[in-house]
Amino acid sequence: MIVITLTKVPYSLRGDLTKWCQEIQTGVYVGNVNARIRDQLWERIKRNVGNGEATLVYNTNNELGYTFRTTRRDHLVVDYDGIPLMKKVAAKKTVKHGFSKAARYHKARKFKSKKIVNNIQKRKEFIVVDVETTGLDPEKDEIISIGAVKRGKTGQKESFFHIIECSKVIPPAIQKLTGLTNEIVEAGEPLVKVLRAFRNFIGDERIVGYNLRFDIEFLDYAFKKVKLERKSNELVDLLAIVKKKNRFLDNYKLDTVLQAYGIENKQPHQALEDAKATFQLAEKLMEN
Repeated sequence: MIVITLTKVPYSLRGDLTKWCQEIQTGVYVGNVNARIRDQLWERIKRNVGNGEATLVYNTNNELGYTFRTTRRDHLVVDYDGIPLMKKVAAKKTVKHGFSKAARYHKARKFKSKKIVNNIQKRKEFIVVDVETTGLDPEKDEIISIGAVKRGKTGQKESFFHIIECSKVIPPAIQKLTGLTNEIVEAGEPLVKVLRAFRNFIGDERIVGYNLRFDIEFLDYAFKKVKLERKSNELVDLLAIVKKKNRFLDNYKLDTVLQAYGIENKQPHQALEDAKATFQLAEKLMEN
């Protein structure tokens, strides 16, 4: 018999464990497997535990009749004359993000089409887009900044960033998040002028983004509002790809994903900086 306890692990790992064990209480699993399956299951847990912790207890031939293993960073399992003990150690400062190798190399697809994702690796030209808004509803809220990055003909990255004048009062939470105050936005450029420049910047290239559906909904409504036509560019949402490749992340917020891929974003929720970081993420996904 084995007993496994989990704390603050990804929900995907908890669901995965139910293939072999019964969850008798939240985070507590009981099962009856042989030693080979037990060891393989423990390796699977260690790979996918994320920022959480796991402990495994199982029967063995020692004085106590059982032993245990743990991923706890502040304790270490030591053997004292055949008796397992928990030794308290200094907690490690490093953070390990766990996700399975199988998920990491799993073939991803953009929205519903694998063909488009395959094209990411065949055609390397693309433009990453990010917008900041006054809220979440494209019909009620407004775009206050647009950032975009592309690789030019010379191979150098080219950037696009504009702050847009806004008729709405920006909520305090949005001001704190984006750094864009009412005073800054009041001095912004007219929406129609920025959208014309944006349309020229993106041309016919593919548009890539993270949670791109959000950005495109706002852009579509904005183009419609000023009676401009937006070109039907090919769209690739990296969120869908990351979810297929990395099934055991704690969550799929952009900050979490960037950290998992070792990408630094010095100014989160600033349109151009988010676009630059997402551009790096797209490149890393192509490399993998």
